[in-house]
Amino acid sequence: MANRSIHQMGLPRSIANIFAARNINTAKSEFVMSPIEWDSLFWVLFPGSEALSLTEFELMELLDVGLSDVASAVAHISEIASPPYQTALSLMEQRLQNEHLAGHLSTCLKGLDEALFGGIPFGVLTELVGPAGIGKTQFCLKLSFLAALPPSYGGLDGRVIYIDVESKFSSRRMIEIGMRSFPDVFNKKDMAKEMAGRILVLRPASLSEFTESLHRIKVSLLEQEVKLVIIDSMAALITGEYELGAPKQHSLGWHISFIKSIAEFARIPVVVTNQVRSRNRKEVSHYSFQGRSRSESQEYSSGYDSHLVAALGVHWAHSVTIRLVLEVKSGQRFIKLAKSPMSPPLAFPFTITPSGVSLLSNNGEELSGAEINEIHCQGHSDIIINHLGKHQ
Repeated sequence: MANRSIHQMGLPRSIANIFAARNINTAKSEFVMSPIEWDSLFWVLFPGSEALSLTEFELMELLDVGLSDVASAVAHISEIASPPYQTALSLMEQRLQNEHLAGHLSTCLKGLDEALFGGIPFGVLTELVGPAGIGKTQFCLKLSFLAALPPSYGGLDGRVIYIDVESKFSSRRMIEIGMRSFPDVFNKKDMAKEMAGRILVLRPASLSEFTESLHRIKVSLLEQEVKLVIIDSMAALITGEYELGAPKQHSLGWHISFIKSIAEFARIPVVVTNQVRSRNRKEVSHYSFQGRSRSESQEYSSGYDSHLVAALGVHWAHSVTIRLVLEVKSGQRFIKLAKSPMSPPLAFPFTITPSGVSLLSNNGEELSGAEINEIHCQGHSDIIINHLGKHQ
């Protein structure tokens, strides 16, 4: 609206002529005035929250017109140049409509799907972060299978690109998860072979090879009818880029932007796993409202797993829309919805079964404060030995 001609704004002819006499043709027209006069008139004409900051008497002096003409002109320009008001109800309806059009990939974990309003959302980055052996790859394997399923079983009936950085992808384990979760599907002839054939696995050995893989992905998204992209894991690509436990300012900026563009361009879910690292003592909570008192900090620092945080740093954390943290507290696994624009932080107890990740309760426990971003690892070694030996 700023470049629109003053004569096209429907102002009374007398006011429009005053602007024309001063050679003001648009809201961005250049003309000679004193700094004070220019600053005042600019904010009147240019759309923004400052348009009504001047009093009517100041505008009368500036434009040399009567009070009624000033009030009418300002009201008219504001109505045309300013964005219309929207109610909270209309915004909610628009969001629900957008979410419906965007879609979700169900995780088949009822409580988590309900918290995410349907599952892993399309068009954004979803991150899985947790210590080694906690179940991140198990989660990804199940998502891969679900995306390849026919729509009648809740799947997306498409191909999956799985970037397997750490060579943890197991087709045998994925088939086992599928057979245990959907025995009816696998009773059909050659169905297991067909499902496995829809998973395209890439194994880049370096960051440069990963960059090449990303370019190949964007070309094949539409050709291959890809419905899900998984990167397992992002942090493994930059091993050695850390100093004193904190990430250096490495060149991941381009990769982050490119991965986000893949999700937005194809309107598909993109899931990326991330590792944990030791927190530097000088580091504090990301947000002041998640801080602790001194007594709480001293008690916390003496804990068993008080120094674990997500790798890749704050820049990466702000790039993901959904963050799921997998952790262990007192020998019990939890999947924590730590970041989501549609749900409060929640924690769900889970276990690893032959059918993959399974929730022990669909009722998530609400979290607050520093607990949201903390990553616990109490009793994790015992769980790996007892439950994960043959799976990861």
